[in-house]
Amino acid sequence: MKILHVIPSVASIRGGPSKAIFEMLTAIRSLGVDAMIATTNDNGSGLLDVPLNQEIIYQEVPIRFFSRFSPPLASIREFTFSPELTKWLWFNIENYDLVHVHAIFSYPSTIAMTIAELKEIPYILRPGGHLCQWALQQSKARKKFYLEAIGLRNINKSSGIHFTTDQEQIEANKLNILAPSFVLPHGIFCPSPVEMARSRLRQMLSIHEDEVVILFMSRLHPKKGLDYLIPALAQIREKTFTFVIAGSGTPTYESYIKELLSKHKMRNKTHLLGFVEGEIKNLLLYGSDLFVLTSYSENFGVAVLEALSAGLPTLITSGVALEELVLKYDLGYVADQNVESIKLTLCDFFKNTSLAKQKGTKGKQIVTAKYSWDNLAQKLIDIYDKAIENFKSRDRHKFAIK
Repeated sequence: MKILHVIPSVASIRGGPSKAIFEMLTAIRSLGVDAMIATTNDNGSGLLDVPLNQEIIYQEVPIRFFSRFSPPLASIREFTFSPELTKWLWFNIENYDLVHVHAIFSYPSTIAMTIAELKEIPYILRPGGHLCQWALQQSKARKKFYLEAIGLRNINKSSGIHFTTDQEQIEANKLNILAPSFVLPHGIFCPSPVEMARSRLRQMLSIHEDEVVILFMSRLHPKKGLDYLIPALAQIREKTFTFVIAGSGTPTYESYIKELLSKHKMRNKTHLLGFVEGEIKNLLLYGSDLFVLTSYSENFGVAVLEALSAGLPTLITSGVALEELVLKYDLGYVADQNVESIKLTLCDFFKNTSLAKQKGTKGKQIVTAKYSWDNLAQKLIDIYDKAIENFKSRDRHKFAIK
């Protein structure tokens, strides 16, 4: 089985979906699937320094990068237009049994679905939260025009829409989508344990051995809700803690976060580490006391699962689709999307940090059992098989996975 994955960007600045695709390919390739990524060299306002128009091994999986059109106007640049990708897809897409398309409001996704239909190759679409109600309200007029002009047609021609949570599926179905859909969560590879992580992290941060560390680890983006989290943390005056922000974003937004920290007198309590990976990332996950993600909207939340898999309790807001998991198994705390609720929930954490540790321990057990790629990879392969079979028999709209 040959599967082509098309995604606008794999740059870390684009967040979880760009990271998750590498783990997805690693997992299914380990089970014998011949899978490759086609993408652009997009890196936000800049470009990745990678070889173009040739298959290479990047982050341990096969990938082809194509040049992104890079005009000064950000709204056009963000569409990630790529003539080279178009040409390659036109002449090579028939070499694959199925195309797995990631994201929707971008040129690579649009052209991949269009060419796949013309060449009669089945494709599955993973919207990545782009069809959730909060996301649709951002640049609302432009997205409405896109959906009416071509987007909904491409969606409805797909052999299956890949949602990662029930909440994402429910929100997207408000668009009256005709294509069949299924829910399959992202998997994770659990972070490697770090010996003496608690003491080593505090040494790295130059703080007291008993200091509570609250970790935000995600890309820096307006939807992540730091404009609520930072003021809420600033109101916790009776407790001593250190706040760690591990993530990167646009220079403009990073400057805004620094201004917000200064405004709320949080700058001296905060460590801005930028994008982290490898041993430092694992040290943060195993050495912190609480993971926080206060997003307005999050169709999944891979970072939440990574934290839980390390035994780290989480505080999330109701906009994060993993809310149901956290509440059902009591793996942490869920706050409403406002400063007061987040502050009160933080106070609950501080009242009983021992109880929080128990929640984290439980989280590690649940996530390892339900979300490891060892368990999910074969399910994804079965979905590919069914989509290909139904497409060949022209029963594509009978495709449904529960």
